[in-house]
Amino acid sequence: MKVYYLILALITVSISSSSCGDKSTVTAETPTPISDEELLTKAQRDAFKYFWDLAEVNSKLARERFHTDEPFVDANLVTTGGSGFGLMNIIVGIERQFITREQAIERLETALSFLENADRYYGAWPHWMNGTNGNTIPFGSNDDGGDLVETAFLCQSLICLREYFKTGNEREQALAAKADALWRGVDWTWYTKGEQALYWHWSPNNGWIMNFKLEGYNECLITYILAASSPTHPVAPEVYHQGWARSGGIVSAQSAYELPIVLKHNGAQTVGPMFWAHYSFLALDPRGLNDQYANYWTLTKNHTQIMYNYCVANQIGWIGYGENCWGLTASYTRNPNGTVGYTDHKPGNDRGVITPTAALSSFPYTPQESMKALRFFYEDPSWGPRLIGAAGPYDAFSPHHNWVTPRYLAIDQGTITPMIENYRTGLLWSLFMQAPEIRQGLQKLGFSSTQHAI
Repeated sequence: MKVYYLILALITVSISSSSCGDKSTVTAETPTPISDEELLTKAQRDAFKYFWDLAEVNSKLARERFHTDEPFVDANLVTTGGSGFGLMNIIVGIERQFITREQAIERLETALSFLENADRYYGAWPHWMNGTNGNTIPFGSNDDGGDLVETAFLCQSLICLREYFKTGNEREQALAAKADALWRGVDWTWYTKGEQALYWHWSPNNGWIMNFKLEGYNECLITYILAASSPTHPVAPEVYHQGWARSGGIVSAQSAYELPIVLKHNGAQTVGPMFWAHYSFLALDPRGLNDQYANYWTLTKNHTQIMYNYCVANQIGWIGYGENCWGLTASYTRNPNGTVGYTDHKPGNDRGVITPTAALSSFPYTPQESMKALRFFYEDPSWGPRLIGAAGPYDAFSPHHNWVTPRYLAIDQGTITPMIENYRTGLLWSLFMQAPEIRQGLQKLGFSSTQHAI
């Protein structure tokens, strides 16, 4: 075991021998400029490595974090939501030929069998699990049971997995059936507490003590979509309209940089961290998607453009912010005393820290602005060599403080490859939106789509 993680530590020094098949070479001569398409593929391949080369060794799911400066830290700490993002990365990895279909099937069989036997609470998995046995690892003193939002991030991926493999060979169809059974096993109705809303947590030891109602707008939209779409434990439309949409109170008339915000962003001066435009929309296609509260393409595109404009305007005066270096989201951060912490960077909570996933996972919304950021992260002579590690750009850095943390988080690295793929081909959007129960659930809630049969 220790030898394995020593190898992982060495990977961070030299990635040329990665099992993902990156055959690029570096010469002393002036390199031929890489095309945008080649750079997009490289970025996808690099982020994919987090979920392939650096996966937890027993479950084959995603480790919560990987620190190149502390390679043994939390080696068996598995994250539910990040593992869901990892399943999507594997689908893209097959399509982009980073791995073979046979390699993926073998890995996925192990991962889904682990999920099948791991702790569940009325069908919901906990936020964290022990990768050696599937037991719950508490996320906090009262958070030692089911986590419905993390479960939703996983379930959207299980549906994509099912749709991708359901017409394959016998082994692939068996995998699709297992993914379907796992998704069907979630009791979404339990997590309403008998009310017209969903609640985030339930624990057999602490009950509903956390009392965290899911109210919009933040990253949790996908939870309501899945709860309404469940073929086994569906919630009524009123749960969405009264709970998530606050009986219409979710709608915003506010603008920033002359762009409508569309929906009220919980606890934000203007807009929330960028992951709110990513997590629910890895699978749910916002293009042409409407309900009575929002046009979701306008919502997500404006969110991203507002964040970009905020960074370019740079009213605080941070060194380094600009057209090619932008993006605030939840990630590792530099604390005022210079230590490493974690926070949800956004306007109103801006520490001068840029998180690469914010711009890179926004390619569908701001392709030109995101490409400028991608080239900066990889090619800037001052930052590229410091910022790119074993699985692509490190989680966070600050030009103002001349600081970079050589660490990765699954939930940040996990959105890069799927969202770039949605920009390039719409793959995951197509898989999810073709699922019959998703189409029915969206219709039940009053959604329509110009892109799909809804």
